[in-house]
Amino acid sequence: ICYPAGKTDVSYTIPDSVTSISNYAFWNCTSLTSIPIPDSVKSIGNYAFHGCSSLESIRIPDSVTSLGKSAFEGSGLKQIEIGTGITSIPDGAFRLCGSLTSITIPDNITSIGNSAFEFCIKLGSAKLGKGVDRIGDCAFMECSMLPEIFFPDGLTRIGALAFEGCSNLSSIKIPYSVTTIGESAFDGCSGFTSI
Repeated sequence: ICYPAGKTDVSYTIPDSVTSISNYAFWNCTSLTSIPIPDSVKSIGNYAFHGCSSLESIRIPDSVTSLGKSAFEGSGLKQIEIGTGITSIPDGAFRLCGSLTSITIPDNITSIGNSAFEFCIKLGSAKLGKGVDRIGDCAFMECSMLPEIFFPDGLTRIGALAFEGCSNLSSIKIPYSVTTIGESAFDGCSGFTSI
């Protein structure tokens, strides 16, 4: 599906017959506040909801097995529900979601892409599922409100600049499974009291 350019509808119903949401489908639809994704959808393309600044919540159903890069970048999301069908959060997926206050990564997710939550400046809670083994470069960069992060025991890699500028982060426990911590991963974390 590809939403017609220039429409100002505040809500849109995707037909149950739709199996794929195209790249750029709802690009910069700034008036859109509600768009339920039906269980028939199997893939969401790159930049599909990029810049939907009025879109406050989204449910990614279990049927979705492919989520494109920067799919919700710059949107107004406050709530995200991630289904069990996808195994990774792609690069830039929720970058610049400045209204997002919390995120729970389910156990089916194995990797968090580069810049996935970069500049989510109001993010106050991030819970990583036990399946996460890789955190990409700049994944949580400049999430300055984030007070804590709990790493699962199977985690192996923390990318470069992953938590750079997370100035409210006070303590972390890095599990024995971690073999790589990227350059400047915790640069600017001025609130650290224990590691």
